[in-house]
Amino acid sequence: MSTTSGAVSPTLETNISPRDPKKAAMSGWIGGALEYYDFALYGLAATLIFPAIFFPSENPTVAIIASLATYAVGYVSRPLGAVVLGAYGDRHGRKHVLVFAMLLMGFATFAVGLLPTYGQVGVLAPVLLVILRLIQGFAVAGELGGASAMIVEHSPDARRGFFSSFSLQGTQVGSILATAVLLPLAAVLPRDQLEAWGWRIPFLLSAVVILAGYLIRRRAQEPPAYLAQTETGKAKQRFPLMEILRTRPGVLVRCVIMTFTNVIGMATLIFGVSYATQKGYGIGFSSSEFLWVTLVANLAAVVTIPLFGALSDRIGRRWLMVTGGIAGGLLAGGYLWAIDQRSLVLVFVCVVLVQGIFFQMWNATFATFFQEQFPMRMRVTGFAVSQNLGLMIASFFPSIFTAIAPPGSANVPLVIGLTTFGICVVAAAATLLSSSTKGKSLQDLEI
Repeated sequence: MSTTSGAVSPTLETNISPRDPKKAAMSGWIGGALEYYDFALYGLAATLIFPAIFFPSENPTVAIIASLATYAVGYVSRPLGAVVLGAYGDRHGRKHVLVFAMLLMGFATFAVGLLPTYGQVGVLAPVLLVILRLIQGFAVAGELGGASAMIVEHSPDARRGFFSSFSLQGTQVGSILATAVLLPLAAVLPRDQLEAWGWRIPFLLSAVVILAGYLIRRRAQEPPAYLAQTETGKAKQRFPLMEILRTRPGVLVRCVIMTFTNVIGMATLIFGVSYATQKGYGIGFSSSEFLWVTLVANLAAVVTIPLFGALSDRIGRRWLMVTGGIAGGLLAGGYLWAIDQRSLVLVFVCVVLVQGIFFQMWNATFATFFQEQFPMRMRVTGFAVSQNLGLMIASFFPSIFTAIAPPGSANVPLVIGLTTFGICVVAAAATLLSSSTKGKSLQDLEI
């Protein structure tokens, strides 16, 4: 397999640092963990804390819906962030966009910890919360695209999948950290103290993100091939999104559709939690039990992601993504059936199979595969726009599931399972229609 991707001309070699995949992977891992700590922390707080302090209502259902709506707002702003930050990363450097995205995310999350409550300033409190959530969504849109581009371009061709998988592993670790910080506070503090001041502590800890983001990512080096391209002026020829829409609209659409594979997580870790714990469905599991289910799923993913990243380098990414997506989509219905059987042991087994193994076959490899679909001059934009547009659409799947299988309806596991499987089949078809990158160097893909 060739290892000559992005060869640098002799006249530039003396001015450009050599490739350093280990340092790039570590930067992506730590950055992903810190940035997704912020993003996941908000999701937990929107469920556990914010309904009472930002959206008080005589009807608790209204308060919960309003709070969760601000969580969804973060996905609405992600496509805009993908366009702006993707262009910045393609035109001015992967390192610059990664530093900016992390600092912006850290600022927004820290500011949430300083917000006045509804009881202090009235409707201004939720308005400010929505604004900060929009900033969070904007910032996170540039994280994975920039990090995975930097890692892919630093890595030897034979190990692109392995090194790139660490940025995905970092995002899982970030979710675990958010759970590990917030839940002990919720367990130790009385409810009134948690709502008065305790909830602010995890958000104020984001000051660490601001400092760590600057220290870690200022030391990262741009990939040599990107610097060489910048020297020749190729990286700044056009606004990247316009060139993608003109030259690669089919690639963009296929990557958006492939992103729908995230329906597996939407069906299991979002709708599945609601199905298991909400009184209307009558299953009867507690919220704490399913927080442990979610934690176990994330822990299993941390172990399997680099394994599947490495395997994708050996056997190719397309078939691994297709196998993981189809099997995960098929077994998602089995996971919901396990919930319906009220067997917590069976639920743990199924969540490890579905989320910890099969979905990670796709999740560990998609970032590398998406990066390989776009040439260097538009790589960050192509990845960021397709992934975040796909995620914005996918964020509506749990609402659709609730609409087609509301509380009181029959055969919920079958209905949601078949719907999830159908979406995964469509995503798998888009994968098979995409160009194979097996055995190709990045230089071969520069077309």
